[in-house]
Amino acid sequence: MTKSTYIDPLTGRTYPLDVPRWCSDEQNPLLITPQRGISRDEIERGTRSLWRYRASLPVEIAEPISMGEGCTPMVQHAWDDHRPFFKLEWFNPTSSFKDRGTTVMLSALRQLGVDAVLEDSSGNGGASVAAFGAAGGMRVRILAPAYTSPAKIAQIRAYGAETQLVEGPREESQAEAIRQSRQIFYSSHNWQPFFLQGTKSFAYELWEDFNYSVPDNIIVPVGAGSSLLGCYLGFTELKAAGQIARLPRLFAAQPFNCSPVDASFKAGANGPVAREIKKTLAEGTAIKEPLRLRQILDALRESGGASVAVSEDEIVAALKRLARIGLLAEPTSATAAAALGHLIRNRIVDQREKTVVVLTGTGIKSAQVIAEIFE
Repeated sequence: MTKSTYIDPLTGRTYPLDVPRWCSDEQNPLLITPQRGISRDEIERGTRSLWRYRASLPVEIAEPISMGEGCTPMVQHAWDDHRPFFKLEWFNPTSSFKDRGTTVMLSALRQLGVDAVLEDSSGNGGASVAAFGAAGGMRVRILAPAYTSPAKIAQIRAYGAETQLVEGPREESQAEAIRQSRQIFYSSHNWQPFFLQGTKSFAYELWEDFNYSVPDNIIVPVGAGSSLLGCYLGFTELKAAGQIARLPRLFAAQPFNCSPVDASFKAGANGPVAREIKKTLAEGTAIKEPLRLRQILDALRESGGASVAVSEDEIVAALKRLARIGLLAEPTSATAAAALGHLIRNRIVDQREKTVVVLTGTGIKSAQVIAEIFE
C-alpha cells in the first residue's frame, strides 16, 4: 500500500506525516492522501467510541486521547409529513461534534511529541481542544473572538486552557493565531487535516447506524465545513472500498447573513462570490472566507447535493420547533433544521427517503441567546 502523506491540493506537493505541520510551505491548507476505506469486519466492535473505526486512519495511533467520543444517538421525529433522523452530536464529551476531530488530531500530534498547542475558535472548537488537551496532559492556548458566548469561554477556562479574547471579526482570531504559531504549535481544527480524519467518523457511524447502507440525504450546518467534509471523506472511502454503491446527497446549511458557500454554489463558481456579511445568531457558522471552500463545493456537487441559506427568523423558528420535540439545539444547529424546511417545501427531499439532520451542538452553550428567544 502507498504510504499516506500530507498533500497540498493546490500544488500537489506532499509532506511526510511524521513531521508536525499545519499548512504547506506556501501556507495553503493541507489534506491527507486518500485512504482505502474499511469493511464491516474491521470495525472494533468492543470499542464504544469513534476509535472503533481506527483502521480507517492514515497512521496507527498507539495511545489515543479518548473520552468516549462518537457513537452519538440518532432519533427520528415527525417534521411536516416527513420523518427525518436527528443526529445528536451534543452527546460528545464537550457537547459538540468537534470532539470527533479533536481526539484524532491531538492524539496524532501528541504521538509525534507535540506537548503544547494553540487553537483559534468561536467556541466549540476551543472547548474541545482545551478538554482533550487537558485529558492528554498537553498545554493549551485558545484565542477566541471577544463576542464569543460567555458560556463557551467559561467552559474553555474550566479545562485550564490559557484564553485570549481577540477584538474584531472571527478572522482576526485566526490571524493572531498564525502570528503566534512561531512560539507554539498551531493545532487548528480548520487547518490541521488530522481533524478531518476524525470527523469522517460521521460517515462510518451513519453507515453502521443504517445497517451498513447509506441515508439518502444529510443536512449539515456549515461554517468552515469540517463536518460536511468529514462526511464526504468517509463515504468516499466506503465507496472506494466497495462497501456502498453511492454517496448520500450532502446539503450545506448556512445563515443567509453569512453564507459564502451558498453564494458560490448558487453562482456555479469554484471560488469566492461576493455577498454581504451581517451578524447572525448562528455564530458557529460565521466564517466569512472558508479555507476549504473549493473542497466543500466539490463535495456538494459530487454528491448531488446543494447549499441552503436561511434567514435569522427561520433559524429562531426551527430552534423553537426542535425544542418542542425535546431537542434543545444551539442556533448554529437549528440552521440545519431550518434548511430541512426549505428542502421539503421545494420538493428536493422526498418523504420516502432517509434524511439525516446533524445537530452539532447543544443550546445550553448558547444559554443567553436561548433565554432571550424563549423569554
